[in-house]
Amino acid sequence: MAIQAIQTARSGGVSDMLAALVEADGSGAQGYAHSGDLLSGRHATRNLADAAHYLCVLHGRHPGVIDLAATKTVHAAARGWLIDAADGFSRERGYLTRITVAAGPIPSTPGQAECEAAVMGQRHALEMLAQSDRVGCALGAAIALIMDWKAIRRVLDTAAERLGIPVQPARLPDERETRTVAMTIAETPSIERALGFGAQQILAQHRGLWDVLEARNAARGDY
Repeated sequence: MAIQAIQTARSGGVSDMLAALVEADGSGAQGYAHSGDLLSGRHATRNLADAAHYLCVLHGRHPGVIDLAATKTVHAAARGWLIDAADGFSRERGYLTRITVAAGPIPSTPGQAECEAAVMGQRHALEMLAQSDRVGCALGAAIALIMDWKAIRRVLDTAAERLGIPVQPARLPDERETRTVAMTIAETPSIERALGFGAQQILAQHRGLWDVLEARNAARGDY
Protein backbone atom coordinates (compact mmCIF):
# COMPACT_ATOMS: atom_id res chain seq x y z
CA MET A 1 0.00 0.00 0.00
CA ALA A 2 2.79 2.43 0.91
CA ILE A 3 4.51 1.74 -2.43
CA GLN A 4 1.33 2.68 -4.29
CA ALA A 5 1.12 5.93 -2.29
CA ILE A 6 4.72 6.79 -3.13
CA GLN A 7 4.00 6.18 -6.80
CA THR A 8 1.05 8.56 -6.42
CA ALA A 9 3.46 11.20 -5.14
CA ARG A 10 5.50 11.01 -8.31
CA SER A 11 2.46 11.82 -10.40
CA GLY A 12 0.47 14.07 -8.08
CA GLY A 13 2.82 15.63 -5.55
CA VAL A 14 3.61 15.13 -1.89
CA SER A 15 0.14 16.11 -0.65
CA ASP A 16 -1.44 13.40 -2.78
CA MET A 17 1.14 10.93 -1.50
CA LEU A 18 0.32 11.69 2.13
CA ALA A 19 -3.42 11.48 1.49
CA ALA A 20 -2.94 8.16 -0.32
CA LEU A 21 -0.87 6.79 2.57
CA VAL A 22 -3.59 7.68 5.07
CA GLU A 23 -6.28 6.17 2.86
CA ALA A 24 -4.34 2.95 2.34
CA ASP A 25 -2.71 2.45 5.74
CA GLY A 26 -4.56 4.73 8.16
CA SER A 27 -7.15 3.96 10.80
CA GLY A 28 -9.99 4.11 8.28
CA ALA A 29 -8.45 1.13 6.47
CA GLN A 30 -8.20 -1.02 9.62
CA GLY A 31 -11.10 -3.45 9.81
CA TYR A 32 -11.50 -3.42 13.58
CA ALA A 33 -11.69 0.40 13.68
CA HIS A 34 -15.03 0.34 11.87
CA SER A 35 -16.24 -3.12 12.82
CA GLY A 36 -19.54 -3.99 14.45
CA ASP A 37 -17.65 -5.53 17.37
CA LEU A 38 -16.21 -2.14 18.20
CA LEU A 39 -18.99 0.25 17.24
CA SER A 40 -22.33 -1.49 17.64
CA GLY A 41 -22.06 -5.07 18.85
CA ARG A 42 -23.13 -6.62 22.13
CA HIS A 43 -19.84 -5.69 23.77
CA ALA A 44 -19.37 -2.39 21.95
CA THR A 45 -19.45 -0.26 25.12
CA ARG A 46 -16.69 -2.38 26.65
CA ASN A 47 -14.65 -2.39 23.45
CA LEU A 48 -15.02 1.37 22.97
CA ALA A 49 -13.85 1.89 26.56
CA ASP A 50 -10.82 -0.23 25.75
CA ALA A 51 -10.11 1.86 22.64
CA ALA A 52 -10.46 5.13 24.56
CA HIS A 53 -8.06 4.00 27.28
CA TYR A 54 -5.36 2.95 24.85
CA LEU A 55 -5.80 5.97 22.58
CA CYS A 56 -5.35 8.03 25.73
CA VAL A 57 -2.06 6.24 26.42
CA LEU A 58 -0.92 6.97 22.88
CA HIS A 59 -2.18 10.54 22.42
CA GLY A 60 -3.63 11.76 25.71
CA ARG A 61 -0.47 13.19 27.22
CA HIS A 62 1.26 16.53 26.75
CA PRO A 63 3.57 17.15 24.99
CA GLY A 64 2.31 15.02 22.14
CA VAL A 65 3.39 14.42 18.57
CA ILE A 66 2.36 17.85 17.29
CA ASP A 67 3.85 19.74 20.25
CA LEU A 68 7.16 17.94 19.86
CA ALA A 69 7.15 18.36 16.09
CA ALA A 70 6.78 22.11 16.58
CA THR A 71 10.13 22.18 18.38
CA LYS A 72 11.80 20.49 15.40
CA THR A 73 10.23 22.47 12.57
CA VAL A 74 11.76 25.83 11.69
CA HIS A 75 10.22 26.40 8.27
CA ALA A 76 8.16 29.61 8.48
CA ALA A 77 5.39 28.21 6.28
CA ALA A 78 4.67 25.49 8.85
CA ARG A 79 4.54 27.64 11.98
CA GLY A 80 0.96 28.86 11.68
CA TRP A 81 -0.28 25.37 10.82
CA LEU A 82 1.55 23.84 13.77
CA ILE A 83 0.15 26.46 16.17
CA ASP A 84 -3.40 25.79 14.96
CA ALA A 85 -2.86 22.02 14.99
CA ALA A 86 -1.41 22.05 18.51
CA ASP A 87 -4.25 24.21 19.82
CA GLY A 88 -6.89 22.04 18.16
CA PHE A 89 -5.30 18.83 19.33
CA SER A 90 -5.18 20.14 22.88
CA ARG A 91 -8.98 20.27 22.68
CA GLU A 92 -9.03 16.75 21.24
CA ARG A 93 -6.86 15.59 24.13
CA GLY A 94 -9.39 16.99 26.58
CA TYR A 95 -12.26 15.32 24.74
CA LEU A 96 -10.41 11.99 24.74
CA THR A 97 -9.69 12.32 28.46
CA ARG A 98 -13.36 13.00 29.29
CA ILE A 99 -14.42 9.93 27.34
CA THR A 100 -11.79 7.77 29.01
CA VAL A 101 -12.78 8.90 32.51
CA ALA A 102 -16.49 8.35 31.76
CA ALA A 103 -15.76 4.87 30.40
CA GLY A 104 -14.53 3.71 33.81
CA PRO A 105 -11.80 1.15 34.47
CA ILE A 106 -10.03 -0.49 31.56
CA PRO A 107 -11.71 -3.81 30.69
CA SER A 108 -10.04 -6.79 32.33
CA THR A 109 -8.24 -8.77 29.64
CA PRO A 110 -5.80 -11.69 29.62
CA GLY A 111 -2.27 -10.50 28.87
CA GLN A 112 -2.93 -7.04 30.30
CA ALA A 113 0.70 -6.34 31.22
CA GLU A 114 1.94 -7.30 27.77
CA CYS A 115 -0.65 -5.05 26.10
CA GLU A 116 0.28 -2.10 28.28
CA ALA A 117 3.97 -2.63 27.53
CA ALA A 118 3.26 -2.80 23.79
CA VAL A 119 1.29 0.44 23.73
CA MET A 120 3.81 2.23 25.93
CA GLY A 121 6.42 1.12 23.41
CA GLN A 122 4.32 2.66 20.67
CA ARG A 123 4.06 5.87 22.67
CA HIS A 124 7.84 5.99 23.01
CA ALA A 125 8.26 5.36 19.28
CA LEU A 126 5.96 8.30 18.50
CA GLU A 127 7.91 10.57 20.85
CA MET A 128 11.18 9.63 19.16
CA LEU A 129 9.67 10.13 15.72
CA ALA A 130 8.31 13.58 16.60
CA GLN A 131 11.76 14.63 17.83
CA SER A 132 13.64 13.45 14.76
CA ASP A 133 16.37 15.78 13.51
CA ARG A 134 15.71 14.70 9.92
CA VAL A 135 14.15 17.75 8.26
CA GLY A 136 10.49 17.05 7.45
CA CYS A 137 10.17 13.81 9.41
CA ALA A 138 8.50 15.23 12.53
CA LEU A 139 6.21 17.41 10.44
CA GLY A 140 5.23 14.41 8.31
CA ALA A 141 4.23 12.61 11.50
CA ALA A 142 2.16 15.58 12.67
CA ILE A 143 0.45 15.90 9.30
CA ALA A 144 -0.40 12.19 9.22
CA LEU A 145 -1.81 12.38 12.74
CA ILE A 146 -4.13 15.23 11.77
CA MET A 147 -5.21 13.48 8.58
CA ASP A 148 -5.76 10.12 10.31
CA TRP A 149 -7.55 11.63 13.29
CA LYS A 150 -10.73 11.97 11.23
CA ALA A 151 -11.20 8.19 11.31
CA ILE A 152 -10.17 7.95 14.96
CA ARG A 153 -12.62 10.74 15.81
CA ARG A 154 -15.52 8.65 14.47
CA VAL A 155 -14.69 6.00 17.06
CA LEU A 156 -14.43 8.58 19.83
CA ASP A 157 -17.73 10.18 18.84
CA THR A 158 -19.45 6.80 18.95
CA ALA A 159 -18.03 6.24 22.44
CA ALA A 160 -19.12 9.72 23.55
CA GLU A 161 -22.68 9.12 22.36
CA ARG A 162 -22.89 5.84 24.27
CA LEU A 163 -21.56 7.50 27.42
CA GLY A 164 -23.82 10.54 27.22
CA ILE A 165 -21.01 12.99 26.50
CA PRO A 166 -21.86 15.82 24.09
CA VAL A 167 -20.06 15.37 20.79
CA GLN A 168 -18.07 18.51 20.14
CA PRO A 169 -16.80 19.50 16.69
CA ALA A 170 -13.09 19.07 16.04
CA ARG A 171 -11.16 22.30 15.49
CA LEU A 172 -8.19 20.98 13.57
CA PRO A 173 -6.65 22.34 10.36
CA ASP A 174 -8.69 21.21 7.38
CA GLU A 175 -7.33 19.02 4.60
CA ARG A 176 -6.76 21.93 2.22
CA GLU A 177 -4.58 23.76 4.75
CA THR A 178 -2.71 20.59 5.59
CA ARG A 179 -2.04 19.72 1.97
CA THR A 180 -0.83 23.26 1.30
CA VAL A 181 1.68 23.09 4.15
CA ALA A 182 3.00 19.75 2.93
CA MET A 183 3.48 21.04 -0.61
CA THR A 184 5.15 24.23 0.62
CA ILE A 185 7.57 22.41 2.91
CA ALA A 186 8.60 19.77 0.35
CA GLU A 187 11.24 21.97 -1.27
CA THR A 188 13.62 19.10 -2.03
CA PRO A 189 13.28 15.36 -2.74
CA SER A 190 14.98 14.71 0.60
CA ILE A 191 12.35 16.65 2.55
CA GLU A 192 9.58 14.98 0.55
CA ARG A 193 10.96 11.57 1.47
CA ALA A 194 11.22 12.60 5.12
CA LEU A 195 7.60 13.78 5.15
CA GLY A 196 6.55 10.43 3.74
CA PHE A 197 8.67 8.50 6.22
CA GLY A 198 7.23 10.37 9.19
CA ALA A 199 3.71 9.74 7.93
CA GLN A 200 4.35 6.04 7.32
CA GLN A 201 5.73 5.56 10.81
CA ILE A 202 2.84 7.17 12.66
CA LEU A 203 0.34 5.20 10.58
CA ALA A 204 2.24 2.02 11.42
CA GLN A 205 1.86 2.80 15.14
CA HIS A 206 -1.86 3.43 14.71
CA ARG A 207 -2.18 0.19 12.79
CA GLY A 208 -0.40 -1.61 15.61
CA LEU A 209 -2.78 -0.11 18.15
CA TRP A 210 -5.85 -1.37 16.29
CA ASP A 211 -4.24 -4.81 16.11
CA VAL A 212 -3.72 -4.77 19.88
CA LEU A 213 -7.32 -3.70 20.48
CA GLU A 214 -8.68 -6.38 18.16
CA ALA A 215 -6.56 -9.02 19.89
CA ARG A 216 -7.79 -7.84 23.28
CA ASN A 217 -11.40 -8.13 22.13
CA ALA A 218 -10.74 -11.70 20.95
CA ALA A 219 -8.97 -12.58 24.22
CA ARG A 220 -11.93 -11.39 26.29
CA GLY A 221 -14.34 -13.56 24.35
CA ASP A 222 -17.83 -13.41 25.83
CA TYR A 223 -16.94 -12.83 29.45
